[in-house]
Amino acid sequence: MEEKKLTTSSYLLIGSMLFGLFFGAGNLIFPVHVGQEAGLQLTPATIGFLITGIGLPFLGVVAIGISRSNGLYDLASRVHPVYGLIFTMLLYLTIGPFFALPRTGTVSYEIGIAPFIQPEHQTVALGIFTILFFATALAFALKPSKILVWVGKILNPLFLLFLAFLIIAAFVNPMGELSSPTANYQDAPFITGFTQGYQTMDALASLAFGIIVVQAIKDLGITKPKQIAIDTIKSGMVTIILMGIIYSCLAYIGATSVGKFPISANGGIALAQIADYYFGSFGSILLAIIVTLACLKTAIGLITAGGECFNQLFPKIHYRYFAIGFSVFAAFVANLGLTNIIKFSVPVLTFLYPLAISLILLAFLSPLFHHRRVVYAITTAFTFCVSMIDGIILLPFNWKAMPVLPQIVQFYQKFLPFYDIGMGWVLPVCLGLAIGWMISLATKKKTPEISS
Repeated sequence: MEEKKLTTSSYLLIGSMLFGLFFGAGNLIFPVHVGQEAGLQLTPATIGFLITGIGLPFLGVVAIGISRSNGLYDLASRVHPVYGLIFTMLLYLTIGPFFALPRTGTVSYEIGIAPFIQPEHQTVALGIFTILFFATALAFALKPSKILVWVGKILNPLFLLFLAFLIIAAFVNPMGELSSPTANYQDAPFITGFTQGYQTMDALASLAFGIIVVQAIKDLGITKPKQIAIDTIKSGMVTIILMGIIYSCLAYIGATSVGKFPISANGGIALAQIADYYFGSFGSILLAIIVTLACLKTAIGLITAGGECFNQLFPKIHYRYFAIGFSVFAAFVANLGLTNIIKFSVPVLTFLYPLAISLILLAFLSPLFHHRRVVYAITTAFTFCVSMIDGIILLPFNWKAMPVLPQIVQFYQKFLPFYDIGMGWVLPVCLGLAIGWMISLATKKKTPEISS
């Protein structure tokens, strides 16, 4: 029987869903701020941002598709089953109820709702809003089989429609000419844009959302692993084209806004100023709709991905209970405030991000070294040595008083390329991969082949 093939409309629908899952409020804020600071160096800065802002997430999704794994746990277990369990749980909790998921509610409130609320009522209003926000996200997430329709067909098109008003207004009537770049963008615009895209942390989410894409493709009747991998790549291309266009537009809007406003502390402030400039009081309402839709889409995806993953890890507990638990916990954490969420999330994200990137790289190269466990294990161990230190020194305590740690940091600063820009993991990943590969060739001990 001939294998069923997806239609062009199916690729567009899955790509729209994936874009909707990825594109939250943070994705609106970062490129605007990059544009403000880059000024005349907008083009190289935007290219750098796009490589890490959409390139790494795309590779993460594709890695799940081509690895023929059943999700992140299956893929991470190639390092070791215990590592696979710990890494998977930590990643899903980080992008789920502990940090990223509550942030969707807090950001929606602070950018979209808080400007309309009197200061003395902010605490109560935040509590009411987060309950309503996560109750809505949960209502969608309780039917995970419908996520392709909810996000791909309804919420994402609505989000793009409202965002289009702002983008078109800015292009028809630019606020000003491009200004001189700030120091970092003047000296190294491409590298600075590259590291800003890296800070979006979407590569972590890609490992979680990848299985949603694979499942959506399977639900449409595709069963052969090779065809699933091809369809994942094609659907992902739709996503990166959409993200690339919108990122570039937002960066341009940010760059031209300096003609009317000074460079803001963050892109959220800049977006509010831009919306007010073009639409007056209606601009605040428009921005509230854009940001809330952006965050709601991502929240639905995070609840769904986290619930399904934990249900697979602990099948005796129904998906529904995980989805409800994640939503309730996220609503509670959201009320701690955006500043506190970011303060505690940055060290964990900094620790996980290099490990996620190394896993994505290994998934692509795995057929070349016959999926040998030793390559996965040594590459991960080398990466862990840097990411662990990076995470510790960002914790809210005086790490310099700890024994040995200052000497390790000093060693890394002196000998690891790119360490000062948060990319000291690059050389250890390459070194671990090379050593692991050589050992695998010398010992000829293979891990079991992945079933096709």
